Amino acid sequence: MQMHPRPRRAVLVVALAAALGAVVPAAAHGPTRQKVTEKVVIDAPAAAVWARIKNFDALKDWHPDVAESPADKGNEVGSMRTLKLKNGGTLIETLERYDDAQMRYAYRAKDGGALPVTNYTSTLQVSDEGGKAVVEWRGAFYRGHPNNDPPPDKNDEAAVRAVTQVYLAGLANLKRLVEAK
Repeated sequence: MQMHPRPRRAVLVVALAAALGAVVPAAAHGPTRQKVTEKVVIDAPAAAVWARIKNFDALKDWHPDVAESPADKGNEVGSMRTLKLKNGGTLIETLERYDDAQMRYAYRAKDGGALPVTNYTSTLQVSDEGGKAVVEWRGAFYRGHPNNDPPPDKNDEAAVRAVTQVYLAGLANLKRLVEAK
């Protein structure tokens, strides 16, 4: 039995289109949103840990890399915090949500400043787990270079590594400070 040329051609066109469809988006693919979540358990009541970190301008008091962290409107949504890092870098963040009862706040930085990221959003939250505090610091962001073929210092891996290091250093120091008392 011989197949009519048109159906065979149609099958070939569909197969070719499917193959090209799989290739074309990959070639035009830009950066993807990256995420980092770090947690620490602190042997102290959640309320005591929250009291230590709840003020949007308090990052300088517990993060070892932050020299200054003034916030122009305190814990009011829309407050802008300017982080001055001990290594000389700067980062400007805006408070987006603040919930004292839930022991959580969220903030954003459009430009990563000292970090190789863009469109960075983050949430810091304290919760109680059996009389101990669990602090979760979570962020989502894009790499610092928005186009394809980013340089090594502004690619996805560099962005994830930088944010992870910031979170781990801060959480480890917070644990050390709180548990020392």
